[in-house]
Amino acid sequence: MTAPGTDGDRLAPHARPLVDALSAAFPDLGGTVTDAAEARRILAAPPAQGKTAPPVGAVRDRTVPGPAGAPDLPVRVYRPEGPGSPRPTVVFFHGGGYTLCGLDTHDATARTLCAESGAVVVSVAYRLAPEHRFPAAAEDAYAALCWAEASAGAGGLGGDPGAVVTAGDSSGGGLATVAALMARDRAGPAVALQVLIYPVLDAGQDSGSYTSNATGYFLTAAHLRWFWRQYLGPDGDGTHPYASPATADLSALPPAHIVTAGCDPLCDEGEAYAVKLGLAGVPVTRGHYPGMFHGFLGFPRLLDDARAAVADVAEAIASTVADRKIGGDVGGVTG
Repeated sequence: MTAPGTDGDRLAPHARPLVDALSAAFPDLGGTVTDAAEARRILAAPPAQGKTAPPVGAVRDRTVPGPAGAPDLPVRVYRPEGPGSPRPTVVFFHGGGYTLCGLDTHDATARTLCAESGAVVVSVAYRLAPEHRFPAAAEDAYAALCWAEASAGAGGLGGDPGAVVTAGDSSGGGLATVAALMARDRAGPAVALQVLIYPVLDAGQDSGSYTSNATGYFLTAAHLRWFWRQYLGPDGDGTHPYASPATADLSALPPAHIVTAGCDPLCDEGEAYAVKLGLAGVPVTRGHYPGMFHGFLGFPRLLDDARAAVADVAEAIASTVADRKIGGDVGGVTG
């Protein structure tokens, strides 16, 4: 566990320079920057700082069928090194507030999940808002899950058809649990695990951490308000369970591993979702990092907590294949 900072700053001291650098490079969403295209242009300019791209066995870009009446979906498939024993298949959804980012911004994260867990990772470029508002991203996520499960079952991905995992960070974490909800509601496909990394889960935006972590830790409450406006538009239903899984009936969902950061506006909704899943009878493991910020898991080269979080996520994924583990027991709360 990383000790938080002093003098009222709860962020781990060694993380402060990184957070300040990330904040300086990030667009002032909802302030001086209100246009999504402009925000994407700004984000495309600076290189990622401190992110590693570990080697994997093979990487291939391709397209897969989208929802009925919608375009095909670009995906990037990562295959691990080593012999082709039964492997999990991870369907990964990138973060970015449903509005920003894509396959390239999350390439290092997808590679890390592939290399550390030994899973085939299918990273999905779902449609972005505001050009494509809710439920476009949710329907894309479900379509990608259906393709990945069918391909794993047919042997095309080399994965174990009984070990299909939905995973994502931030808004992608929201889509990972929404895809699992849709799979339950639509009678398939089967999902073995959902990995939710500081997920976006509630359009209500009224948790305590929205106030206590509103500014100063990279992602701000103002950013999140802007993201929700882009995703829902003026008439979108933020209470719909496929927009806000926190409002959903969570019974009969697959097990979950949830990562939260103590200095993140989304911390409380992730923690509350873990509790709600448990009350619904869904097995949950958690990794909570009190001195960390939204996005920390992308920096395992710089942050001990990121390495620990990646290891626990990788173990949870690997364990979806019967009798296959890569370390010790996963479970409990870090921090």
